[in-house]
Amino acid sequence: MAAVSDSSVELPAPGDPGPGRPDGPLGWRGYDASRARAHARTGEDESVVAALATLGGTEVVLLSFEFGYLGGSLGERTGDRLEAAYTLARERRLPLVSLIATGGSRMQEGMRALAQLQRVAGQWALHRAAGLPGIAVLRDPTTGGGWATLGAGADVLLALPGAQIGFAGSRVRPADADPHAYSAEGQLAAGQIDAVVPPDRLRGTLQRWLRLLGGAGKPAAAAPPGPVPPPSALGERELPETGWRAVVRARDARRPRAEAYLRAYFDDREEISGDRCGGVDSGIRCGFGHRDGRTVAFAAQCGTATRPAGFRTAARLVRLADRLGIPVLTLVDTPGAANDAAAERAGAGAAIADAFAALASARVPITSLLIGEGGSGGALALAAPGNLWATPDSYFSVIAPELAAAILKRDAQEVHHTADQLRIRPQDLLDLGVIRGIVPPA
Repeated sequence: MAAVSDSSVELPAPGDPGPGRPDGPLGWRGYDASRARAHARTGEDESVVAALATLGGTEVVLLSFEFGYLGGSLGERTGDRLEAAYTLARERRLPLVSLIATGGSRMQEGMRALAQLQRVAGQWALHRAAGLPGIAVLRDPTTGGGWATLGAGADVLLALPGAQIGFAGSRVRPADADPHAYSAEGQLAAGQIDAVVPPDRLRGTLQRWLRLLGGAGKPAAAAPPGPVPPPSALGERELPETGWRAVVRARDARRPRAEAYLRAYFDDREEISGDRCGGVDSGIRCGFGHRDGRTVAFAAQCGTATRPAGFRTAARLVRLADRLGIPVLTLVDTPGAANDAAAERAGAGAAIADAFAALASARVPITSLLIGEGGSGGALALAAPGNLWATPDSYFSVIAPELAAAILKRDAQEVHHTADQLRIRPQDLLDLGVIRGIVPPA
């Protein structure tokens, strides 16, 4: 706690429930003695400590697990402390930051301990419903129910290098299990966490995230945010003469891509990663950034075919921004959704539908800019209904001109004519009412 916070004041433990039954609810022989030894070793009365803390100027409720106290396990009194911390965070409308190190539920308390997971899940649900952000730092180890509730339930998941992370602890997983799958690095590759952060960078990373999300959680009566302006065009200034010329310019490898637009638009930013379903798409960038002192969420296609994990990550980003009352910017640039067999097995149709639904149901304003290729439904899934803009070096089409010509059984020489028929240039899109305008250069 001292390593990540500027200052902190430990919260008093909830009211003492009394001595209770000797050796806990199960009468587990030696349990009282184990707790006494844990207290003598760590100086703590339970496996979690809660505090009001300040991180980089943002006040938070800070939770930290003491693994030396019975392996950071969750018992009934742990549940009391966690519930009190969540309640205080809601009352004061503060973010909640959890520094987790736990082996799971405390077996000496049996089902009374396991039931604390439902209690924690209920508190997370109330925290989310209040529009408040939650950040978890996964230390070594984070396993069992602590991972499946406090950890995986957070909005942003950061992990220390080499940390053991997984529902199954080291002594209960299959003997031939791949250890990488249970590591911070393995979980990052599987889309389950957002970043692996070295200890010497953790304080600064948490501060940046809190600067981005710490202003969320405004009272329900607060006015919704206004839409953000689209970025200025960074590439061509002149509009394309023909449909095929629009396609060639949009496919030009030298054209500015998402990274250039994000760098020019934001003062600083942090990214989330993964769809929480086992997938990562490097062809999409999602996160939160500051622009003129205002936090803006972004989902940006990078010019590649978007995979199911990319659509699910974008949907996750939009829903999080919507819950926190943060406006969204999307950058549309893809030849289309990935259509290989692996994409179909990963649920391409359902993932695209999820992205459409997230944008359609968002209460916060969404601004979209077409910065390159707009390939069919894979591009439209990230385009804001009624607030789509385009750059001069972009196009949007119901289908690629080459594929349209093939379906119509036209010769390859007729692709250029087909591109003109489809009316895919920025000026055509404006004339058709598909976009609101063509953005000028900076």
